Amino acid sequence: MKLLSLFLSTFVILHSSFAFAADKPNILWLTSEDHGPHMGCYGDTYADTPNVDALAAKGMLFKHAWSCAPVCAAARTTIIAGMYSPSTGGEHMRSMVPMPKGTKMYPQFLREAGYYCTNNSKEDYNLLKPEGVWDVSSGQAHWKNRTEGQPFFAIFNETCSHESQLRKRPHVAIHDPAKVRVPAYHPDTPEVRQDWAQYYDQVTLADASAGRRLKELADAGLAEDTIVFYYADHGSGMARSKRWPCNSGLQVPIVVYFPPNWKHLAPKEYGAGVKSDRLISFVDLAPTLLSLIGVQPPEWMQGHAFAGKFQSEPQPFVYGFRGRMDERYDCVRSVTDGRFVYLRNYMPHLSQGQHVSYQFETPSTRVWRELYDAGKLTPEQSIFWKTPKDPEELYDLQSDPDEVHNLAAQPEHAATLAKMRTAQESLSLKIRDAGMIAEGEMHLRSEGTTPYDMAHDEKMYPLARILKAAGEATSMKSDAMADLKAGFADKDSAIRYWSAMGILMRGGDGLSAAHDEITQAAKDSSTYVQVAANWALAKYGSDSERAAALPALVGLANWSQHDVFTSLSALNAISDLGDKAKPIAAQIKELPAKGEAPDGRFNGYVSRLLADLNGTKPAAETPAKNRKKKGKK
Repeated sequence: MKLLSLFLSTFVILHSSFAFAADKPNILWLTSEDHGPHMGCYGDTYADTPNVDALAAKGMLFKHAWSCAPVCAAARTTIIAGMYSPSTGGEHMRSMVPMPKGTKMYPQFLREAGYYCTNNSKEDYNLLKPEGVWDVSSGQAHWKNRTEGQPFFAIFNETCSHESQLRKRPHVAIHDPAKVRVPAYHPDTPEVRQDWAQYYDQVTLADASAGRRLKELADAGLAEDTIVFYYADHGSGMARSKRWPCNSGLQVPIVVYFPPNWKHLAPKEYGAGVKSDRLISFVDLAPTLLSLIGVQPPEWMQGHAFAGKFQSEPQPFVYGFRGRMDERYDCVRSVTDGRFVYLRNYMPHLSQGQHVSYQFETPSTRVWRELYDAGKLTPEQSIFWKTPKDPEELYDLQSDPDEVHNLAAQPEHAATLAKMRTAQESLSLKIRDAGMIAEGEMHLRSEGTTPYDMAHDEKMYPLARILKAAGEATSMKSDAMADLKAGFADKDSAIRYWSAMGILMRGGDGLSAAHDEITQAAKDSSTYVQVAANWALAKYGSDSERAAALPALVGLANWSQHDVFTSLSALNAISDLGDKAKPIAAQIKELPAKGEAPDGRFNGYVSRLLADLNGTKPAAETPAKNRKKKGKK
């Protein structure tokens, strides 16, 4: 009897494990860094990507997939939360904001459903990670360490294609630089050809890594029990791809394979070799995962499942964004319908190619800038560097895949422009875009709560009014001046901020039209309004006004006296002044490069700006205290 009982118990346990595993698919994500759809399966004949090409041939690919953000951390933040990063406050690099109340990171849902969840190994979220997200997240994480019969979700992230690797020398070449296609926005120089060819070499290595992981799965007898995704985290590491939210910075390869046992969970259009026209983006990945395991995505997730039990119909648009990229501020929102790409530049007074120190380590970036300064570029090659940039951009990918011919001002495209603008503004209102105020102001207003929850409180964050003020400020239209001047008297500092920014963007004419208002704003209770106002006075004011504004900016840049966000904002303003900032050169050299910040890597951002201003190399980065120093509101 004891032997029979033991046999039955063992049978029940084994049967339960088998049933549990058979009821849920394994899911494998093979991800790689910093590369767009430069693969054979996407029609690129210069590429050598046999493994992903083979996966696409037996599975399918998405022709119009966007990463939402053109940089790693912000893109991964969107994925892990299932929410757009501007909604959570995580759009800015290493902002380290808390997760919205009542939400979870997607692996927590999978673990609750019985999955063994591993990440090998990069996280790099702009959100603070709660407890219990992964079973294992490290260089040793692997699906093979799960309990017998337990379904798994596993990520293997390949870093060989990262931006840092395409500029590494010496290098053993795979592709011939003479045969590379140089896009219209880049100058055709040896350095550009070398970097592009080396980029393709690294993508080839990423493909080989994916091949090894797929073989490992097959050798374990799990290939027909596992749904496989291959994708990259944003566009190529080349300048005007990484960090810029147009199609070249956001379009990524996404290839999926559903084995026959799990084909019923595949997208409706799924089939061997299919190239889907469905628009998808990274905000859709978390709800898709939940849908695949039979869990209905929660309403707070902002994407749409494109596979599984709860897959939705195709969406008309996908969206992108750009916030602070390391030490440089910008605010851009973008949208595509698959053919047209629209960008809204909320800081048109700044160029696309601001001096992000890390980006300038790439040889082609430095040479490109040198040729621009020497006046040796074509109009198409100059767009990246020119100031001001256009408030709105509209590109037709069919006739202009390199996005160098802006159609926004052409009457025949007015209807398309209006449609895309409405889509962009509608999403901002729907997700309660927390990035429509200065980054430091966002932290101040969300003290004691989260940026997401703050932004969903109309009293704390009157978004419709703020979005209207930002739109008027950045429209560059003269008929917005009356509203801009009136905005300086508003009780909400965000409205005053956009009024000051609007005057700054209009240069000398703006300052003349709102001189008294800007002068008063230079003493505003908000340090971010002060920065914008003193920036305008220092750049476009009289000699005496500049003499007063420059020391004010130095004071605002002092990290020991203000929060790190005020310091970053003021240093960015001083950097824009060029030779007009020479009278404060000695004071800049005395500014502290260390202080309190949300994350230790903020130390590097301030020191890079100071090094750029002082003409020196950045000091070695050391961790800052992991907390925010609050400034005045």
